[in-house]
Amino acid sequence: MDMDSASSVVLQALTQATSQDTAVLKPAEEQLRQWETQPGFYSVLLNIFNNHMLDVNVRWLAVLYFKNGIDRYWRRVAPHALSEEEKTSLRAGLITNFNEPVNQIATQIAVLIAKVARLDCPRQWPELIPILLESVKGQDGLQQHRALLTFYHVTKTLASKRLAQDRRLFQDLASGIYSFACSLWSHHTDCFLQQIYARDEAAALSSLERTLLSLKEIKLYLTLFSYPPFQGFLNAVFERLKQFLECCRQVGPESTCREKLEKTIILYTKVLLDFLEYHPCAFIPLIQRSLEFAVSYVFTPSGEGVTFERFIVQCMNLIKMIVKNDAYKPAKNIDDSKPESLEAHKIKTAFFTHPTLTEIGRRLVSHYFLLTEEELAMWEEDPESFAVEETGGDSWKYSLRPCTEVLFLDIFHNYSQTLTPVLLDMVQNLQGPTNVEDPVQLLMKDAVYNAVGLAAYELFDNVDFDQWFKNQLLGELQVSHHRYKLIRRRVIWLIGQWISVKFKSDLRPLLYEVILSLMQDPDLVVRQLQASSQCFLFLVMSEMDHKCIRPYVGCLVQYLPLLWKQSEEHNMLRCAILTTLIHLVQGLGAESKNLYPFLLPVIQLSTDVSQPPHVYLLEDGLELWLVTLENSPAITPELLRIFQNMSALLELSSENLRTCFQIVNAYIYLSATEFLQNYAESLCRSFCDLLKDITNEGQVQVLKVVEIALKVSPILGAHMFQPLLPAVFRGIVDGERYPVVMSTYLGIMGRVLLQNSSFFSSLLTQMASECSQEMDQLLGSVIEMWVDRMDNITQPERRKLSSLALLSLLPSDNSVIQDKFCGIINICVEALHDVMTEDPETGTFKDCMLMSHFEEPKLSDDEEPPTEQDKRKKLLALEDPVHSVSLQQFVYEKLKAQQALMGDQGFGVLMETVDTELVRQLQEFLQGL
Repeated sequence: MDMDSASSVVLQALTQATSQDTAVLKPAEEQLRQWETQPGFYSVLLNIFNNHMLDVNVRWLAVLYFKNGIDRYWRRVAPHALSEEEKTSLRAGLITNFNEPVNQIATQIAVLIAKVARLDCPRQWPELIPILLESVKGQDGLQQHRALLTFYHVTKTLASKRLAQDRRLFQDLASGIYSFACSLWSHHTDCFLQQIYARDEAAALSSLERTLLSLKEIKLYLTLFSYPPFQGFLNAVFERLKQFLECCRQVGPESTCREKLEKTIILYTKVLLDFLEYHPCAFIPLIQRSLEFAVSYVFTPSGEGVTFERFIVQCMNLIKMIVKNDAYKPAKNIDDSKPESLEAHKIKTAFFTHPTLTEIGRRLVSHYFLLTEEELAMWEEDPESFAVEETGGDSWKYSLRPCTEVLFLDIFHNYSQTLTPVLLDMVQNLQGPTNVEDPVQLLMKDAVYNAVGLAAYELFDNVDFDQWFKNQLLGELQVSHHRYKLIRRRVIWLIGQWISVKFKSDLRPLLYEVILSLMQDPDLVVRQLQASSQCFLFLVMSEMDHKCIRPYVGCLVQYLPLLWKQSEEHNMLRCAILTTLIHLVQGLGAESKNLYPFLLPVIQLSTDVSQPPHVYLLEDGLELWLVTLENSPAITPELLRIFQNMSALLELSSENLRTCFQIVNAYIYLSATEFLQNYAESLCRSFCDLLKDITNEGQVQVLKVVEIALKVSPILGAHMFQPLLPAVFRGIVDGERYPVVMSTYLGIMGRVLLQNSSFFSSLLTQMASECSQEMDQLLGSVIEMWVDRMDNITQPERRKLSSLALLSLLPSDNSVIQDKFCGIINICVEALHDVMTEDPETGTFKDCMLMSHFEEPKLSDDEEPPTEQDKRKKLLALEDPVHSVSLQQFVYEKLKAQQALMGDQGFGVLMETVDTELVRQLQEFLQGL
């Protein structure tokens, strides 16, 4: 590509590609896509985004095209790879100056440089780190910030490299940079504090941004290593945190620094939380100070006027992690305890005195449990959303209310002897009806009842719930004043919490009557329905736990269809019936097939988007469909026929997609052959449409369906989902950026390579033809990317699958496979670490993922029995190579076969390409074979 003539046409195409007019936009995007593989294209892009006179949107787009090109064409073995000459020129151009004026573009350039560094630093790009360090030390404010930003992204990326030699190189680099990063952090922090107190907000904001970047840099090293010098830094963190929190008094909400200041404070707390998570033993000297700090700001007046919600959440998480940390708990037999565990336990015991625990417990309930005006308004306007907010998955990590409740439970569990009398005293003080004119007392009663409900299992021996229900709670349910609905709702919820813990069966008819009376009240029916039905469901579930539900199934089956018919105009009531059916099916298990004459038409109606009620019933209807499949002993024509509703549901692309995918998976587990033969073609079409416009999470859900189909039926699954597999192959070769997506790609390809090698060969042939590339070269790209992105795979099963799949390429005389031998062995050793456990008696290793036979689990009274789908998965696992093939034995056999193929001398040369430490670990795992 001639640079002079190319610059103007590329600039024109980029300009058109920023247009809002699709008639202009689409041809420009197509033209740019064609140029991606042209020599010189990326040099033109570099010149364009480095030209600060051009339009910001055009420069932004140029950076994005350059960044995406690195993933696809920078690797030496990639199809249409950039020449070494052009890469040398581009590397030099990227670090010529650090003066990008636009923050967003500067960040993208930093990420772009980091991507190149991951592939080329330090071998092909030894000058990068020295130039960055020199630029960071410069006096120019903009240049210093941009260099520091790039420095952070580069080190963050280098830290993710996985081969042993790469990790050693990074550790050597980190040990030299850590002290420099600390001095930067300290300097910029001092500058910020001076400037903020001098009211120079512009300068303060600039210093704060540099403080944030250098702190991120240090945080990176803290999570990777646990050097003793970190103790000094972490002690300094507490002092800096106090200084920054005091700044909150000086800086009002309207200040330009406020948002960045709060972000920095949160980053400080993340530094502490991350170090505690990754290095709990090294954190022990900081336990006392951490607890003193967190408790003083959250549970004493010290925090008034300086704390904010996110900071309080972080402090609560810090206390929770210290209280719960297994490394800080002595063994049941004290003599078996590690010295560090005893030391940590001693510190915790000294800190959590009776007065401290009492104050924490009382303040959690009486201050943090109180519903806010915003929460009350939300419950009033949208009770369903409020319930979801209260019980959302990982929300305890980020939101104040769930975080408070989790902390309360953890502290109550660990210190119940101290906290039980405190809570019971609070209950005693609230006996009798509360004055409806006193909102403070109403909120306090709600908070205390919430605490008693959460701690139900801990309070089992201390609360006579039956007496409390008869003497107090029953009366509160009958207070009809509209302001008392807060307490009625909480009491119903509270009973639901205690039903499965301690509630006499002879009191249940009385409770049924109360629930029914609550549901008759027109003013309460909507708001109380959810709480009342929840309580009813707990009753049903508790009956199931005691195996008493089956005698009443006949009555329920007679009653529920009648109720379903009568509630045709009341969709909220139908939702309650659907929820009841869900728990009924779960309780009956395989016997729920007897309900199909009523159950399947209900599912059909609830999930048919052409029927108006689906707006209300869809979510619960899908859940009922799913549990019906999970508990079905066998497929039936009627059950199979309902799947005709699915195409329209997938087109909706709604928040219910996850459940839809779970339903598809359940059909595959139930009857893969029959289901795939009937529906795979239409499913493939739906998936292809979905993948054009779907989030990364949605993409993973689609791909998991393919992965499960390959797992259940490797031959049929590959054949039926063949149209989707080329995109998976391309995603691996191109180096898919999103870790979870890449992990799923590798899981799918691992199944194909290991269990359907002939299909893999034909797919490789097809892709080589499409890419105009040699098959061996393309296979090399796949293996190289597999090794490089192994860290994206977090599930041990998939990690073992990857090792088995890549080992299945051996023995081989193919020079490309032999060239990647070191990487394959690296993956195998890592997987061996994942799956091998040592027998303490014999000192030998065994694969902990092996399953030899299926056993019905022995369940305790409080455990749920396995569903039919759970049993199907267990039986499937017996045939799955991940659970039926010993990785240790497989590695040994493949290496012996490679040795036999190459001869001792040739094999010895091949093994010399592997890091000596890896060889040592491999030999240790293979001892005795």
